[in-house]
Parts: sequence; structure tokens; C-alpha cells
Amino acid sequence: MLIKMSEHKSGEPPLRGIRVLDLSRVLAGPFCTMTLADLGAEVIKVEMPGSGDDTREYPPFIEGVSSYFLMVNRGKKSVTFNLRAEEAREAFYRLAERCDVLVENFRPGVTERLGIDYEAIRKVNPRLVYCSISSFGQTGPYAEWPGYDIIVQAMGGLMGITGEPGRPPVRVGVAITDIGAGMWGVIGILAALRTRDLTGRGQHIDVSLMDGSVSWMTYMAGNYFATGENPPKLGSGHPNIVPYQAFEASDGKYLIIAGGNDRLWAILCKGMGLEDWIEDPKYVTAEKRVENREVLIPALEEEFRKRARDEWLEVLRGLGFPCAPVYAMDEIFNDPQVLHRGMLLEMEHPQAGCIRQIGPTLKLSETPCVMGSPPPQLGEQTEEVLKALAGYSDEDIKRLRQAGAI
Repeated sequence: MLIKMSEHKSGEPPLRGIRVLDLSRVLAGPFCTMTLADLGAEVIKVEMPGSGDDTREYPPFIEGVSSYFLMVNRGKKSVTFNLRAEEAREAFYRLAERCDVLVENFRPGVTERLGIDYEAIRKVNPRLVYCSISSFGQTGPYAEWPGYDIIVQAMGGLMGITGEPGRPPVRVGVAITDIGAGMWGVIGILAALRTRDLTGRGQHIDVSLMDGSVSWMTYMAGNYFATGENPPKLGSGHPNIVPYQAFEASDGKYLIIAGGNDRLWAILCKGMGLEDWIEDPKYVTAEKRVENREVLIPALEEEFRKRARDEWLEVLRGLGFPCAPVYAMDEIFNDPQVLHRGMLLEMEHPQAGCIRQIGPTLKLSETPCVMGSPPPQLGEQTEEVLKALAGYSDEDIKRLRQAGAI
């Protein structure tokens, strides 16, 4: 059943009272700050007057509002500052004094040119936790290189191991290094806030998409370290486990088979009516199945094409064998487990109307996440924030507008 925002569990979330100044745009930073907002933080999104976050212009649109922007900016307030204007920087500093966290994902060097880098901000607020997210990090020979997720997927190892044998490399279907960097940002921020509780001092967090991607190489790097050979591309397959991949069924749909050990191999063979394969010398052990992958996989492909996907799933799940359908979006967001876990929610947006949102991932028993306000319209809370947090009057705000600062 689809959950409305108003039906979502309420409670005192863990980051209530933490205020975040969000200078980020597009995906890595906004995903980070949306997660902080789900955890209860007050997030103030700083955008350029007139244009705002780049993704406000990304199609498709719902009643003129970008669906991309809607998916990573809930729970935030939007203020517009032209940080090239001295008056805007002054207002920004006054906000920074009242915040606990700052998140930015400019290319290294940009914040320094704007006068809002860590060294400048910590003079204003030494308790502030300042998180920088960039493609290659704040240091090193590539620090100032422009970068996108696809660049880092290529250089960080993901594309080198993704795709079918003998065919071009393939990027992961979502901007996974951006999203991962946003998650690393959240982890770093929580750790730095914990340290601040003990020391009273903030610090600078340097998150790199490249570092995150390299860290994910784990057992693939282990295989390389052990053999000195680059892991091959195996499509949906696994270098150390066979069968462990997607197979096409008779109806053209795909299912995943995860035969992670000899016991599961035996169950799979029984479920498929292939009992004589269990003790076949070519397949009898995990090592043999990997060694004879080129024989076993085509043979299994032929067998799986004899029945429809959901028939296979019913049979194999009935035996306790780990398997799954390969879902498209329409199947994901109709799946009873996804719905039960609150991973599809609805909320009202003042312009787009009723919009769907992916629910918070974290499930905390005592301090649950919250679905805050809908994604903000550009500059929607500029006056509210300047009055409440920076002490600006109506006349002050009028002056800022006349100067082109907000």
C-alpha cells in the first residue's frame, strides 16, 4: 500500500537541532543533504538567483517542475544568494555563524575565489563541520580536473569490470559514484559532529567520488592482488561463484540465480530436474563450476529458456533457493516488500501537486526519519531565513534585492 507523507511515522529524528548550509547542486551534495534532512536536520539550500540548481532545468517535468530536482531535494529550504556580491557574502557569513554543517560540491578552488572556503568560514564559526565533495578530492594532480559520474566510473574501476565479455564497457545505470559520495559525505559529517561534541571544534571533510569508487573494488582488487591479472568483464556473472548471474526465461524476462555454494547447487539441480548434474565431475565443486563456466552457463541458459520467469521463481523459491526477478521500474514500485518498507511515499507539492518520493532508507526504532517539506521552489524561503537567522529587516532585504545579492 502506498504511504502518504502524513501517514509516515512521526517522532523526534536523530539530527533535530542540527542546521545545514547546503551549497551543493545536481546529485552528490543534494543526495547527502537530503539524507541529513530525512534524519531531521534543518537544511538551507543556497542557490543562484534566477537559475538555481542546474537540475531545475532537467526534463522530464511535472507541471513545470523537474522530476530530477524533486527526487533529491525534499526537506530543504531554498534561499537565493549571488555569492559574487559582497552583500550576499556578508549575509552568507551571518548564516554560517548559526549553522552546524556546510556542504559544497564545487570544483576545488571555486569556494576560495568566492571567499567561502573552509579557512574563511572557520574564522566565522570554528565549530562548523565543512564537507567538500568533488570528483577527485581537494588534493593531488587531478584535483582541479572537471569530472562527472561517468568519468569516475571509468577511472575508479567500475566500467572496467562492467559489461559483457568482448563488448564495450558499460556504466552502472544510475550515477552511482555521485550517490556513493553523498553517502560518504553523510558518514563523514556524522563522525565529525561526534568529534565536535567531544572537542568543541569543527573540521574539513574531503570526499572524493574517485576514492569512493576505488574503495568499492574490494574483492575485485583482491583477485588482482592475488593473481596480477585484471578481472574480466562477466556481464551479470561473478568471477568467484558459478552460477551467479541473470538467465533469460521463455517469456523473455530475466531471473537471477545465486548458487553461492555446493548445497545450493544441489538444490538448483533438483529444482530444474537436473539431478545428474549434481555429481558431474565438471560441476561437483565450486572450483570446478568456475573452471568450467564456459560449458555450464550455456547449458543452463538452454534449460532456463524452457519455462517462464515466474514459474521458475515459484519452483526455486519453494525449495529455498536464492533467486529473483530482474525488475524494471514499474515492477520495483509495485513490489509488496518495497511498499511494505515505506520505500514509496507521496507528498503534496505546491506546483507539481501530488508527487511520489523514494522513502528514507534508514529505519531507526526510537528516532525515525521524517519526510519533511516538499522540494522547495527557487528562493522560496529567502526572506524567512534572512529574518529568522541573520537578523535582517524588510528594509535590509529590499536593499539586498536592489544590489542583486539575492
